[in-house]
Amino acid sequence: MIQLNAAPVSNILGGVALLCYSITLLPTILRVVFPKFKQTGIPKLLLKHRRTVGILAFIFALAHGYLLIKKRNIDWLDINTSWIYIQGVATFTIFTLLAITSNDWSVKKLKKNWKRLHQLTYWCMFLLVWHVWEKMAGHWTYVTLASSISLPTLSILFLIRRWKERSRKK
Repeated sequence: MIQLNAAPVSNILGGVALLCYSITLLPTILRVVFPKFKQTGIPKLLLKHRRTVGILAFIFALAHGYLLIKKRNIDWLDINTSWIYIQGVATFTIFTLLAITSNDWSVKKLKKNWKRLHQLTYWCMFLLVWHVWEKMAGHWTYVTLASSISLPTLSILFLIRRWKERSRKK
């Protein structure tokens, strides 16, 4: 049996960031994978607040990263250290780009490229699976358990969504 330990604040912040991020992905996934769910009005409500929740995900991810960097006194100039944290840094870089461009001005200026840029969010989903599994293996907390269940589930639902969308086009 797995022993669940108390999660440090930095991991709790990472878990909240993951929850907020998941909420930003849910409207389209729910609408496509579970079409009857659309009638509840929940996807529409989630879509209405998607940008705000996405910004919150970024803020929590920033706090998560800051606390961990401060705690571990990470030397980013060491190539080995940089490689160890590559998935977290890559995800955070994408989140930063998305947060910076999550406004009406960016939508207007970037036009169709805005949507292309925001498609990067789906890469984060897979990077986060890698990040959680690699960094938290052997450090089981309630946050790790929830993340280890929710991320793969979300990824599978996303892949089902893509498969359904491609099937419709054919």
